Amino acid sequence: MCFFIYYSFLLGSENSIKKSTMTVETKPSNDDDSNQEAEPSQFLDDEAKKNLPVKKKTSCCTGLKAFLAALSFSYFSKALSGTIMKSSITQIERRFDLTSSTVGFIDGSFEMGNLLVIAFVSYFGAKLHRPKVIAVGCFTMALGSLLTAMPHFFMGYYKYETAPHTASSANLTSSINPCSLHQDVNKTKMLEISQSGCEKEPSSYMWVYILLGNMLRGIGETPITPLGISYLDDFAKEENVPVYVGCLHTIAMLGPMFGFLLGSLCAKLYVDIGFVDLGSITITPQDSRWVGAWWLGFLIGGVASFIAAIPFCFLPKSLKKPEEANNDRTSYSLLGNMGSTRNKLAPAKPKPKKWSVILKDFCTSLKKVLSNRMYFTFLCCSVLQFSSFIGFLTYKPKYMEQQYGQSTSKSNFLIGLTSLPPVGIGIFLGGLIMKKYKMSIIGATKFAFTMSFLAYVTSLLHFFVGCENHVVAGMTVSYEGKPIPYNENAIFSECNSDCKCASKAWDPVCGDNGLTYVSACLAGCTTSVGHGKNTVFHNCSCLEASSSWTGNNSATLGQCLKSKDCSMKFIYYTVIQVISGFCYALGGTPAYMIMFRCVQPELKSLAVGLYTLIMRILGGIPAPVYFGALIDKTCLKWGSTSCGQRGACRLYDSNAYRYVYLGLSAVLRGPSYLIAIIFFILIKKHFQNKNSTPIENGGREECLMNKEDYCKVKARLPGSSDAENESCI
Repeated sequence: MCFFIYYSFLLGSENSIKKSTMTVETKPSNDDDSNQEAEPSQFLDDEAKKNLPVKKKTSCCTGLKAFLAALSFSYFSKALSGTIMKSSITQIERRFDLTSSTVGFIDGSFEMGNLLVIAFVSYFGAKLHRPKVIAVGCFTMALGSLLTAMPHFFMGYYKYETAPHTASSANLTSSINPCSLHQDVNKTKMLEISQSGCEKEPSSYMWVYILLGNMLRGIGETPITPLGISYLDDFAKEENVPVYVGCLHTIAMLGPMFGFLLGSLCAKLYVDIGFVDLGSITITPQDSRWVGAWWLGFLIGGVASFIAAIPFCFLPKSLKKPEEANNDRTSYSLLGNMGSTRNKLAPAKPKPKKWSVILKDFCTSLKKVLSNRMYFTFLCCSVLQFSSFIGFLTYKPKYMEQQYGQSTSKSNFLIGLTSLPPVGIGIFLGGLIMKKYKMSIIGATKFAFTMSFLAYVTSLLHFFVGCENHVVAGMTVSYEGKPIPYNENAIFSECNSDCKCASKAWDPVCGDNGLTYVSACLAGCTTSVGHGKNTVFHNCSCLEASSSWTGNNSATLGQCLKSKDCSMKFIYYTVIQVISGFCYALGGTPAYMIMFRCVQPELKSLAVGLYTLIMRILGGIPAPVYFGALIDKTCLKWGSTSCGQRGACRLYDSNAYRYVYLGLSAVLRGPSYLIAIIFFILIKKHFQNKNSTPIENGGREECLMNKEDYCKVKARLPGSSDAENESCI
């Protein structure tokens, strides 16, 4: 971060020195022509002389650099908090016994909060003290993050679902018979435990506070980008604004990376760390019942947002505009009114418009934007792409857990370490390629389409690197080890008929034969040794049912690990993900720039605002919900709460999960490329007959003939900036 700020500062200083040198060198030419334009030129020279010493003072630059540093950290903090939510989705689902569709709705509440105030902030934010409005937004984000973490401190300790033998043997080393224990206290005692637990358990709707906190965080995030960028654009030199914006986006990319790494660290820690004896915990991070310290990440994110708000409280409402810009405006005024006294008069303030007129103008502008065929097709294409991306990213950690048997901690760590850096590099190189090859808007469209389609084709390889289902007796295979049809409930068998086991319990054990059993009771185990995670069950009769097994009839706590072949496929999955993410990001910058060139310059703000609104309403909010609803359909074994109600899913059909998760993403993205072809045809038809300049220069066409004379005269003025001279090219 310091490197980019320091680089932008050096760039601004170099441009200032260069501009001063240019001004001094052009003075003699003005003296020679004094008999033609003596008074205006002399006036401009005097103004330049007055402003030259001020350039050496860095008070204005210091204020702008301070704002840039504060805005950069606010970008980092908001990206950090957003990524912590993504990395904690699975933990929240398990802690509050939610379905995937419900937790997807919670995730979409951020977009809801954003939409509640985006119109208000966009209209009134620029009229207020922008740094202080951003400070209020950061404080609101901090409050939302803290509110999200609060349920942890009011819900009591986490009681994961377990069989009675595990709870009884947690602190014992004596032999316990899981089968006989269930026979003695099967119905009456279990019912009493369930009812008493249900009475003592806090409200099951505590997740609403997470929803409200996430929505509050969305409200607070709203003013940061529009007001921050407009503040920079108003008080920074024109040629430095792209450097500052690039600095912001680069630093913003660090937020997700640190967010996933922090989420990985928190997922390793038990949810009630520091308050319970970890030796008595019988589950590991690989277990589907494990819940990490999800709340810790939100506390850290809240503190970061609070710190980000403090500098904005001390920044001024406005800064002194750059001297070059002031000279340019003076030169323009003198040139346009040369020989007249109107150059010293301030322009009359326009009369305020009525609300009816404003509304009519808005409806007219909205109609123009939506009737623009290029913009509309781009909008439709983006909705499909964005919906696919949001749904894919939301449940990506969960997919890695269920498909490849990875823990939540390792999934988050790998996403932060392998997926995000290639995306950041791709975004940077995409802009560099545009600049190097001076792409026109048609060339940029071709490049963006090619890279995106290449990423899409590469991502289809994910279908071929999936792992088979967990081998669970009675769920995915029979007790003899043979595959059984999907969703066929056959957890009871002759080998465990003497044990009256609970059908809803989920406390898996791994037999020495490589099969996972739903519980030690259903495995037919009669004795156990050890306590906590080290408990070992012996004399398990169901292991004898496996015709190919002749070894020990013992089982240990936890599911059996996936095969070595699955571990190799996970490596292939990671490589495919890196390549597809890099290719997609490579075309991201050109695609983003194309949107600005599809509409008239005066409609750009409305077009961008409408684009953001549509993406959130049609993509950001519903996508996690319907992705989660379809994922819920692939659940084989649901957990149960202490009240006997359905909890979070414990076991998914890996094959069905893969086809639903990857298939829905592919189905959404596929038609978008057909729309993209139509978009390219419209772009080519509109621009092929025009002499369009490279898109990096804004894609502007050459000036009209009646403006060329002004450009030529202005190029000779000492106060003219290079940026304004280039605007006529």
